[in-house]
Amino acid sequence: MRYILLLRGINVGGKNKVSMGDLKELLLNEGFEDVSSYINSGNLFFTSIQSSKNCISKIRNLLENNYDFSIPFALISKEAYLEERSELPDWWYGELARRDVLFIPNQIDKSDIIDFINESQFYNEIVHIGRNAIFWGKYDESEYLKSTYHKKLIKQDFYKKITIRNGKTYEKIAEILEKENN
Repeated sequence: MRYILLLRGINVGGKNKVSMGDLKELLLNEGFEDVSSYINSGNLFFTSIQSSKNCISKIRNLLENNYDFSIPFALISKEAYLEERSELPDWWYGELARRDVLFIPNQIDKSDIIDFINESQFYNEIVHIGRNAIFWGKYDESEYLKSTYHKKLIKQDFYKKITIRNGKTYEKIAEILEKENN
């Protein structure tokens, strides 16, 4: 099965440095195959015959044993990623100033995130709760600082565990997955 691994809070230099080349090598050494990455910000692809649960456990151990800082991550199968994308509401492809995808790590209960969203009053923004991610659109860049996304989301405890990609990166990952023959 083909997977996309999305890491949070890593850098290519300075604090929390994670080299994609080194990480790809670590994944290969753990038995994952066809490991590749897209830009140096924690977007990795690999193939494994193992279940998602086993892959998550192996990746968690790999990260804990090789880095001295926490690296939250989300692991999604190619099929799940592309299926979720095909079910997005029409507004996702409409006129928006910003699009962000908040990937929910496999290791956390997403009920806190859903409760936060259900209890929020939005300001010039729209949200779709997916199976693996929250899709958040902002209509007006000039009013971004007034949005719930900006004013309240970053203050939530779960914020430090989710990994976020902008809409352009989300779509590029989908294109890469669609082109692969695995």
